[in-house]
Amino acid sequence: MSRKQSAAALFGLLAGLNTLPSLAQDAALNQAQDRVTAETFSQAVELIDPNNFRVCADPSSLPSSNDKLEGFENKLADLLAAKLGKHVEYTWYPMATGFVRKTLGERRCDVIMGYAQGDELVQNTNAYYRTSYVMVTKAGSKADGIDTLSDPRLKGLKIGLVAGTPPGNNIAAAGFMASVHPYPLQVDTRYTHVPEMMIKDLVDGTTDVAIFWGPIGGYFAKKSGQDLKVVPLVKETHGPKMTYRITMGVRASDQNWKRQLNTLIKENQKEINKILIDFGVPILDEKDRPITE
Repeated sequence: MSRKQSAAALFGLLAGLNTLPSLAQDAALNQAQDRVTAETFSQAVELIDPNNFRVCADPSSLPSSNDKLEGFENKLADLLAAKLGKHVEYTWYPMATGFVRKTLGERRCDVIMGYAQGDELVQNTNAYYRTSYVMVTKAGSKADGIDTLSDPRLKGLKIGLVAGTPPGNNIAAAGFMASVHPYPLQVDTRYTHVPEMMIKDLVDGTTDVAIFWGPIGGYFAKKSGQDLKVVPLVKETHGPKMTYRITMGVRASDQNWKRQLNTLIKENQKEINKILIDFGVPILDEKDRPITE
């Protein structure tokens, strides 16, 4: 039976109840009619693809995603699509200005797999992980044991930092900017791989410390095969926040779709965590303690 036929049948049943004299039954009838109308209208407005799990993603943004389907968001999309009995379908677009408008906004896809909670360009689902900026160091180096950006032991050490990122504020406030080895924020990721450059410079001694967004630092530190330490920056007491909840982003109109994704996240959190941990993503609980399984 189609959705339209189901709605019509339910309206017919509700219409039959009008012969009952009870005011309570009349009230129940009106509420049920309103609910059916609202749900039917909502489903029509949302226009979520019934057969495909349509993902908006960057084609060259490891460890999150790429067009070879090697990122953790690609694996998460596979997991959730399988739970829904759908096929994954991608709309590729660089994660830059216009990303949301040209993907979700144009209804070319239905979900962005990773989006920081609170961004007003999308409607956020519940968070499926929590992470932070991290400090990556070589085990046994002069930077070993440092876990804040104001630690006086950083003075004189060479600090690898992506320009324009939040940790830069705290490094500047501590007076260590003269020691910063900067890397560009906006690059064409098809040709320039800043995280790999930063890890290489750390390993060969060009820098003593490298500051990354957590998922990036954790992934490339693990991939390097070197003895590197990944320290979440959860002890900062001033400046911009370093820790974020990561959600999935959907259109503001897609309330039913958001609820469905929230249910999938809740029911599959352990499997989601396993994928993230396998990729070296440092995930944290609400008390900033590492989640390792």
